[in-house]
Amino acid sequence: MGHGSSGAHTAPPAAPAPRGTLRERIDRLVREVVKFGAVGGAGVLVNLLVFNLVRHVTDLAVVRASIIATVVAIVFNYLGFRYFTYRDRDKGHRTREMSLFLLFSAVGLVIENGVLYTATYGFGWDSPLQSNIFKFLGIGIGTLFRFWSYRTWVFRTLPAREPVTRAETFLEHEHPTTVRATDGATAARR
Repeated sequence: MGHGSSGAHTAPPAAPAPRGTLRERIDRLVREVVKFGAVGGAGVLVNLLVFNLVRHVTDLAVVRASIIATVVAIVFNYLGFRYFTYRDRDKGHRTREMSLFLLFSAVGLVIENGVLYTATYGFGWDSPLQSNIFKFLGIGIGTLFRFWSYRTWVFRTLPAREPVTRAETFLEHEHPTTVRATDGATAARR
Protein backbone atom coordinates (compact mmCIF):
# COMPACT_ATOMS: atom_id res chain seq x y z
CA MET A 1 0.00 0.00 0.00
CA GLY A 2 1.30 3.39 -0.90
CA HIS A 3 1.96 6.19 1.49
CA GLY A 4 -1.29 8.05 2.32
CA SER A 5 -3.39 5.93 -0.05
CA SER A 6 -6.53 4.38 1.31
CA GLY A 7 -7.24 2.47 -1.85
CA ALA A 8 -10.64 4.14 -2.27
CA HIS A 9 -11.11 6.04 -5.48
CA THR A 10 -13.15 9.21 -5.33
CA ALA A 11 -14.51 10.66 -8.51
CA PRO A 12 -13.99 14.33 -9.18
CA PRO A 13 -17.09 16.45 -8.65
CA ALA A 14 -19.33 16.45 -11.66
CA ALA A 15 -19.59 19.66 -13.64
CA PRO A 16 -23.01 21.23 -13.63
CA ALA A 17 -25.11 20.00 -16.51
CA PRO A 18 -25.56 22.54 -19.26
CA ARG A 19 -29.09 23.90 -19.60
CA GLY A 20 -29.06 22.80 -23.20
CA THR A 21 -26.91 23.21 -26.19
CA LEU A 22 -26.67 26.55 -27.90
CA ARG A 23 -28.79 25.18 -30.73
CA GLU A 24 -31.55 24.07 -28.31
CA ARG A 25 -31.53 27.46 -26.60
CA ILE A 26 -31.77 29.27 -29.94
CA ASP A 27 -34.62 26.97 -31.02
CA ARG A 28 -36.51 27.73 -27.77
CA LEU A 29 -35.96 31.46 -28.26
CA VAL A 30 -37.17 31.29 -31.87
CA ARG A 31 -40.33 29.42 -30.78
CA GLU A 32 -40.89 32.00 -28.04
CA VAL A 33 -40.45 34.90 -30.47
CA VAL A 34 -42.88 33.29 -32.94
CA LYS A 35 -45.52 32.76 -30.23
CA PHE A 36 -44.94 36.25 -28.84
CA GLY A 37 -45.26 37.61 -32.37
CA ALA A 38 -48.51 35.73 -33.01
CA VAL A 39 -50.13 37.07 -29.86
CA GLY A 40 -48.55 40.49 -30.35
CA GLY A 41 -49.66 40.63 -34.00
CA ALA A 42 -53.24 39.86 -33.00
CA GLY A 43 -52.88 42.47 -30.24
CA VAL A 44 -51.70 45.06 -32.79
CA LEU A 45 -54.80 44.38 -34.88
CA VAL A 46 -57.03 44.72 -31.80
CA ASN A 47 -55.19 47.92 -30.84
CA LEU A 48 -55.52 49.51 -34.30
CA LEU A 49 -59.14 48.41 -34.78
CA VAL A 50 -60.22 49.80 -31.40
CA PHE A 51 -58.19 52.98 -32.00
CA ASN A 52 -59.86 53.65 -35.35
CA LEU A 53 -63.30 52.67 -34.04
CA VAL A 54 -63.01 55.05 -31.08
CA ARG A 55 -61.75 57.84 -33.34
CA HIS A 56 -64.58 57.23 -35.78
CA VAL A 57 -67.50 57.06 -33.32
CA THR A 58 -66.36 59.57 -30.67
CA ASP A 59 -64.91 63.04 -30.51
CA LEU A 60 -62.05 62.00 -28.22
CA ALA A 61 -58.60 63.43 -28.86
CA VAL A 62 -56.26 61.15 -30.78
CA VAL A 63 -54.05 60.23 -27.82
CA ARG A 64 -57.03 59.51 -25.54
CA ALA A 65 -58.49 57.22 -28.20
CA SER A 66 -55.09 55.55 -28.46
CA ILE A 67 -54.85 55.01 -24.71
CA ILE A 68 -58.26 53.30 -24.68
CA ALA A 69 -57.17 51.06 -27.57
CA THR A 70 -53.88 50.25 -25.84
CA VAL A 71 -55.66 49.24 -22.62
CA VAL A 72 -57.99 46.91 -24.54
CA ALA A 73 -54.95 45.41 -26.31
CA ILE A 74 -53.13 44.98 -22.99
CA VAL A 75 -55.99 42.84 -21.62
CA PHE A 76 -56.11 40.84 -24.87
CA ASN A 77 -52.33 40.34 -24.83
CA TYR A 78 -52.20 39.24 -21.19
CA LEU A 79 -54.63 36.44 -21.90
CA GLY A 80 -52.69 35.41 -25.02
CA PHE A 81 -49.31 35.53 -23.32
CA ARG A 82 -50.41 33.72 -20.16
CA TYR A 83 -52.39 30.96 -21.87
CA PHE A 84 -50.45 30.56 -25.14
CA THR A 85 -46.97 32.08 -25.34
CA TYR A 86 -45.89 31.53 -21.72
CA ARG A 87 -48.26 28.77 -20.61
CA ASP A 88 -45.29 26.62 -19.53
CA ARG A 89 -43.84 29.30 -17.28
CA ASP A 90 -44.13 29.69 -13.51
CA LYS A 91 -47.77 30.13 -12.49
CA GLY A 92 -47.18 30.18 -8.76
CA HIS A 93 -47.15 33.91 -8.18
CA ARG A 94 -50.12 35.28 -10.13
CA THR A 95 -50.46 38.47 -8.06
CA ARG A 96 -46.79 39.30 -8.64
CA GLU A 97 -47.09 38.35 -12.31
CA MET A 98 -50.16 40.52 -12.84
CA SER A 99 -48.63 43.47 -10.97
CA LEU A 100 -45.44 43.34 -13.02
CA PHE A 101 -47.39 42.83 -16.24
CA LEU A 102 -49.47 45.93 -15.53
CA LEU A 103 -46.39 47.94 -14.54
CA PHE A 104 -44.44 47.05 -17.70
CA SER A 105 -47.57 47.41 -19.83
CA ALA A 106 -48.03 50.92 -18.44
CA VAL A 107 -44.44 51.76 -19.41
CA GLY A 108 -45.12 50.32 -22.88
CA LEU A 109 -48.31 52.40 -23.04
CA VAL A 110 -46.31 55.57 -22.30
CA ILE A 111 -43.71 54.64 -24.96
CA GLU A 112 -46.36 53.80 -27.55
CA ASN A 113 -48.52 56.85 -26.95
CA GLY A 114 -45.53 59.13 -26.42
CA VAL A 115 -44.58 58.56 -30.06
CA LEU A 116 -48.14 59.38 -31.16
CA TYR A 117 -48.30 62.41 -28.85
CA THR A 118 -45.01 63.77 -30.22
CA ALA A 119 -46.14 63.31 -33.83
CA THR A 120 -49.59 64.82 -33.19
CA TYR A 121 -48.81 67.73 -30.88
CA GLY A 122 -45.12 68.26 -31.57
CA PHE A 123 -45.25 68.13 -35.37
CA GLY A 124 -48.96 68.62 -36.07
CA TRP A 125 -49.30 65.31 -37.92
CA ASP A 126 -52.94 64.52 -37.16
CA SER A 127 -54.51 63.10 -40.31
CA PRO A 128 -56.01 59.61 -39.93
CA LEU A 129 -53.18 58.12 -42.02
CA GLN A 130 -50.47 59.93 -40.05
CA SER A 131 -52.07 58.96 -36.73
CA ASN A 132 -52.16 55.29 -37.76
CA ILE A 133 -48.56 55.38 -38.96
CA PHE A 134 -47.29 56.86 -35.70
CA LYS A 135 -49.58 54.66 -33.63
CA PHE A 136 -48.08 51.64 -35.42
CA LEU A 137 -44.52 52.97 -34.95
CA GLY A 138 -45.20 53.52 -31.23
CA ILE A 139 -46.57 49.99 -30.93
CA GLY A 140 -43.37 48.64 -32.53
CA ILE A 141 -41.06 50.50 -30.16
CA GLY A 142 -43.23 49.60 -27.16
CA THR A 143 -43.25 45.95 -28.25
CA LEU A 144 -39.46 45.71 -28.07
CA PHE A 145 -39.59 46.92 -24.48
CA ARG A 146 -42.51 44.63 -23.65
CA PHE A 147 -40.85 41.53 -25.08
CA TRP A 148 -37.74 42.10 -23.00
CA SER A 149 -39.62 42.95 -19.80
CA TYR A 150 -42.28 40.24 -20.03
CA ARG A 151 -39.82 37.42 -20.66
CA THR A 152 -37.31 38.72 -18.10
CA TRP A 153 -39.54 39.79 -15.24
CA VAL A 154 -43.17 38.75 -15.71
CA PHE A 155 -43.33 35.26 -17.23
CA ARG A 156 -40.20 33.82 -15.69
CA THR A 157 -38.87 30.43 -16.67
CA LEU A 158 -39.06 27.58 -14.23
CA PRO A 159 -35.70 26.26 -13.01
CA ALA A 160 -34.32 23.44 -15.13
CA ARG A 161 -34.91 19.99 -13.65
CA GLU A 162 -32.17 17.39 -13.80
CA PRO A 163 -33.23 13.82 -14.46
CA VAL A 164 -33.36 11.65 -11.35
CA THR A 165 -31.14 9.06 -13.01
CA ARG A 166 -28.34 11.59 -13.38
CA ALA A 167 -28.52 12.33 -9.64
CA GLU A 168 -28.53 8.63 -8.76
CA THR A 169 -25.57 7.99 -11.05
CA PHE A 170 -23.67 10.87 -9.47
CA LEU A 171 -24.37 9.55 -5.96
CA GLU A 172 -23.25 6.04 -6.87
CA HIS A 173 -19.93 7.35 -8.22
CA GLU A 174 -19.45 9.73 -5.32
CA HIS A 175 -20.23 7.14 -2.59
CA PRO A 176 -19.63 3.63 -3.97
CA THR A 177 -20.07 1.96 -0.57
CA THR A 178 -23.53 3.39 -0.04
CA VAL A 179 -26.02 0.61 0.62
CA ARG A 180 -29.10 0.75 -1.55
CA ALA A 181 -32.25 -0.26 0.30
CA THR A 182 -33.63 -2.04 -2.75
CA ASP A 183 -30.55 -4.26 -3.15
CA GLY A 184 -30.64 -6.57 -0.12
CA ALA A 185 -28.08 -9.00 -1.54
CA THR A 186 -25.52 -6.23 -1.88
CA ALA A 187 -26.25 -5.04 1.63
CA ALA A 188 -25.78 -8.53 3.07
CA ARG A 189 -22.38 -8.94 1.34
CA ARG A 190 -20.95 -5.71 2.74
